[in-house]
This record gives sequence, C-alpha cells and structure tokens, in this order.
Amino acid sequence: MINQIKTKCIRRFVTFGQLFIILSALTTFSVPASTTNLKNQNDTYQLLELFGNVFERVRNDYVEEISDEDLIEAAIEGMLGHLDPHSNFLNKKKFNEMKVQTRGEFGGLGIEVTLDQDSGMIKIVSPIDDTPAFRAGLKAGDLISHIDGTPVRGLSLSQAVEKMRGRINTDIKITIRRKTKKPFDVKITRARIRIQSVRSRAEGKVGYIRVTNFTEQTTRGIKKAVKELKRTIGADIEGYVLDLRNNPGGLLDQAVSVSDVFLDQGEIVSTRGRDIKSAQRFQATLGDDTSGSPLVVLINGGSASASEIVAGALQDHRRAIILGTKSFGKGSVQTIIPLGQNGAIKMTTQRYYTPSGQSIQAKGISPDIIVQQAKPEIIDRPNIRSEASLRNSLRNESDDEGNSKKEENQKKTKDKKSLEVIKDNRDEGQGASEPKPNSTTRTLKLQDYQLTRALELLRSLSLLQQTRAGINN
Repeated sequence: MINQIKTKCIRRFVTFGQLFIILSALTTFSVPASTTNLKNQNDTYQLLELFGNVFERVRNDYVEEISDEDLIEAAIEGMLGHLDPHSNFLNKKKFNEMKVQTRGEFGGLGIEVTLDQDSGMIKIVSPIDDTPAFRAGLKAGDLISHIDGTPVRGLSLSQAVEKMRGRINTDIKITIRRKTKKPFDVKITRARIRIQSVRSRAEGKVGYIRVTNFTEQTTRGIKKAVKELKRTIGADIEGYVLDLRNNPGGLLDQAVSVSDVFLDQGEIVSTRGRDIKSAQRFQATLGDDTSGSPLVVLINGGSASASEIVAGALQDHRRAIILGTKSFGKGSVQTIIPLGQNGAIKMTTQRYYTPSGQSIQAKGISPDIIVQQAKPEIIDRPNIRSEASLRNSLRNESDDEGNSKKEENQKKTKDKKSLEVIKDNRDEGQGASEPKPNSTTRTLKLQDYQLTRALELLRSLSLLQQTRAGINN
C-alpha cells in the first residue's frame, strides 16, 4: 500500500521537473521502526499527494497562466512564512540583495538617495565622501531624471538603485536637474562603495558613536571611531555614548565582536536550538578598547536582534548603563541556507540568551533608565510594534501566557505615566527661574532628549570618578 501511494505521488510530480526535485527529499524515508512511524509516513505521502493535486489544479485552471517557478516559489514562501515572522524564502534576486547588505560594500556611485514625491524623480540626500559621485560634483538636493537615457519616473526607489549599482569600473550616465542650472548629463565610473554603518562625533568631551546596522564593516568602524575620538578629545574624555536606536540588527558575529570592543572578559551571548549539541557560547577576549571609560547605550523599540545582543551583554556585565525604552524583543537566530542557483532560505534555527541566561524573545531588553523621546506625537501614538506583536512570533519559553498579558497591560500603564511625567518635567524645566541655555544645547534637547540625558549622565559619572580619585589620593 505504501509503495503504491508513493509511486502514484511521484508519478504525478515527475512531469513538473523542479517540483519533483524539491519534494523528492521529503519522500525519502528510512524503514519505519514502529507502527507510529508507519502511520506518520502514510500521512506524509497523503499530504504530498494533496499538494500535488492543488498544484495541478491551479496550474491548469487558474484564470491567468502562472509559471511553475512562480507557483513553487509561492508555495515555499507560504511554508516558511507560516513558521515565524523571520523565516522566509529568498529568490536569487533577494538573496543577492541580502548579501550586499550584510557584506556592507557594492559596486556603485556613492550617493544616499530617496524618492522625491513631487517630481517622481530620484533625489540625492547626500553624496558619500571620497566616492565617484562626490568627485563628480553631485550635490545634496540634486534630482536624477534619467539613468543611461531611461527616465526614472515610474520606477520604484529599489529599481532605480539597482540600475545605478553594477560592476566596478563600468560607466553610467545620469541626467541631473539642479535648481540653478538646466538639466545636464554626468558620466560616472562605478567603484567599490562601502556602506557606512558607523558614524561618530565629539559631543564636548563625550564620544558619540552611532551604529545603524551590523554588517561586515561594523566592528572595524567601531574600532576606528574609538581611536579617532580618543585622538580628537584627548586623555580627558569623559566617556562614550553607543547609539543603537532603530538599529534592526544584522550579523551575529559582528554583534559579538562589537560587544568585545567594550568588554574585557566574560560571556557575551549563547545560542541554543532544537539540537542540544548545536549550542554555542561566545566569550569576550582580553582588552577593552575604551580602557573602561563610562559607557551609556541608547536603545528603543526599533533596536532588535544584534542590537539587543550588544545591549544585553553590556548590561549583564554592568559595563554600560542602558538608557531609553524597551527594545524590540527579537531573540532568535536565523541561518541562511543557500539553494544553488535558486536562491536561499532564511530559517530560524536558534534562540539566543544574554550572559545571565535570559531569553529576550518577545520581551526585549529593559533599560536601566527609562527615558522617552518626549515628543507630543509619541504620547498620542497607539500600540507600538514589537516582536511579540508580529504574526506567528516565537513565544518566550520562560513565560506563560497569563503572565505575559499581565506584564503587557502593566507596561502600557507605566509607559503612559512615564511619558506624562517626562513631558511635565520638561515644561517645568523651561520656566523663568532656569538659566537660559545656549542655542546649541537648546536645539539638541528639543531634537533628541534621550541623547541629552545620556550626555548629562556621562558627565555626572565622570565627575563622580574624579571626586573618588581625589578622595583616594
């Protein structure tokens, strides 16, 4: 009976070529060791036959003709997408795009662009220093109307970016519209462009480091930023602010190595999957690049994955003060499995745990000091998205459902009160009895209240350290 079902199933699929290749792996089983295994095997063959029946019916009777490739890709996407929000199928194009993002470099012009809604053209936000676009004289605000003679109107931003990227040392002609000039053509030779995931600057005697995502270039950028800030500020540097707000994450190994920049020893993160043997522990190596200087890490609801690994490690080791709002809560690890010329699948294979053994899946990293951004529009914002709100998100195995709901309700009440208190405090702090701040400080407070609080905290910690040193001496 089993062989008959199997033969019937395979006979149906063999005419579909690629579909047979995908499903053949699923229909290869060892000899069943028990009646239960035999029943499961029979059920699997019946389900595969069901899939074949649906595939054939859609292929032949759907109102419009659809290629076998599109149907199969859609089936795979549905299978992986049903697992959790972060497992999905990457066709060849998406797989190549993902490799560009994680590699942090590509062949291109060196411009940050956006879609201009009024004109439908591509607007240059900023040319990146020392790139072909910068050397060609492109400026912020320029509009790109044509790429190699083809109008950009009607193209999406991603389509236009794809046309501008290409092999290194190949030429491209773009038509520029600038307010003070008639449209003109610029011929540019593509070069290797590195995505700048790390930016830094001196805020007085405090070093500010912003990380937008975790690519292959991130740790190198962090080390370079720390070195440059030490040189710029000098020996009396008061500390560092590591800004991970709205950082969606990236590569696990980069999260580990970035944490290692600020840690001298101890565990950074551990990962565990279904197979106990696959568990891994990542340790810090000897040496803190910042020499133990005070550190404040900024996080918010947009800080996810690799950002949470860094924040959790520095928090558990009491190496940094975490300031801001609760992070996103993505405590899972995805593995990229290439499928030859057909792309790849991204599948959740492990959960990660902070050094204290806590899983932050659907819970997030709770800051040591809760500071909202204190803008009126945030107070009125309804439910803020997090990992726990995503469809099919993995649950945190340390919580039961009842406790999770109770904590969520308490959080909403607490956050609302915190927002109102902070807003009131800001209003009170701008009264007539307060000295009038200079325009730079005033602007910074209004634009980025969380960063202002972080800078004030670091200066207080530096003063405290100096006081203790003086007492000891």
